[in-house]
Formats: sequence, structure tokens, C-alpha cells
Amino acid sequence: MSRTVVVAPRGELATVDTSATVRLMSRLLDPAPAVRAAARAEVLDAPHRQMPPVLFALSENLVADGAMPEAARWFYAGQLRARYDACRCTDTTAAQALAVLRDRFGEPVNRWAFADPARVRRAAVRAVAWDRAAPHDYDHRWIALHGMGAFTGDGNGVSTPSAEWAGVAARVRADYLSGLREVLREQFGQQFGGR
Repeated sequence: MSRTVVVAPRGELATVDTSATVRLMSRLLDPAPAVRAAARAEVLDAPHRQMPPVLFALSENLVADGAMPEAARWFYAGQLRARYDACRCTDTTAAQALAVLRDRFGEPVNRWAFADPARVRRAAVRAVAWDRAAPHDYDHRWIALHGMGAFTGDGNGVSTPSAEWAGVAARVRADYLSGLREVLREQFGQQFGGR
């Protein structure tokens, strides 16, 4: 018999509000096309204000409408921002949230994108360019709610110093593109590895 145990966040984590994100994700994934379309328009009006899980849900919303290039772009943007948030989080176990999101939303996007190396490259490069240009106007501490520290810690000191964030962002973007080149090299051969 399983049961759900609810743990109330403590310290600064008690101020992290993900309720709007949960509601918006629910609307993005709603079975009614009109509800999905309205939620999609809301997100696309200011995607930089959304926590990465919303961008993952947006990708599934776009997949449902057959807009695969845009679905891939936002899936990879969500992946990139979630990696950045994980790297800013002092609780390394919080990074597991990225794997959960990738497993939940990634299959249709990756199947489509990796059918052609130009597709995946284009989508990833667009995601990195957007991430570089767009502000991060959301509470990056969302990811800390998914780590063991949210259950065992005092909920304080969950982020690295903000003076380090620009360097972390640059490193995450570079690592992301480097990883993409490696995957393309492995899957499609040497001719795609250096571009």
C-alpha cells in the first residue's frame, strides 16, 4: 500500500510558489484544443517569465498541434534553462527534476529532431540563442523543491551566489552545445561533429 506524504517547504523554499506553473501546465496539456491554444498564446507572449517545466509542457502542446520545429525549440529551451537552474542550486540531488522532465516530455520531440541532424542542431541553436537573449524572469529556486534538501534541510541557502550566475550560464550553454556535437558525432558520424 502506498501513500502520499506531503512535506511543507521550510525557510526560503517556503516562499517559492509553483502554483501558477502547475495551473498553466495543466491548461497547456488540457484535452480541449481551445484551452490548449489559449495557454500556448499566454506562454508565447512572455516565455522568459515561465519556469522551465512550462516550456516542456509547451513543447508537448506544440507536438499535439503538429508544430514540431517549435516543439523542439521550446523543449530544448526548457532543458537548457532547467540545467542552468540545477547548476545554480546548491542541492545537487535537485538535478533529478531534469531527468523526470526529459523522460516525461522528450520522446516525441527527440524522435522527430534526431531523424535529421540539421533539425536537432537548428532547434538546439535556436534554444541557446533565445536563452542568451531572453531574461530569466522566474523563480529559479523551483528546482530546489525537487531535491532531498527540500525534505531534509532547513530550506535556506539553496542557490549559489548570484555573482557566479553569468559564468554558470555561459558554461551551461557551451556544455549543452558541446554535448550536442558529441551526440551528433556518435549518431551521424564525423561529418556532423565539428559544425
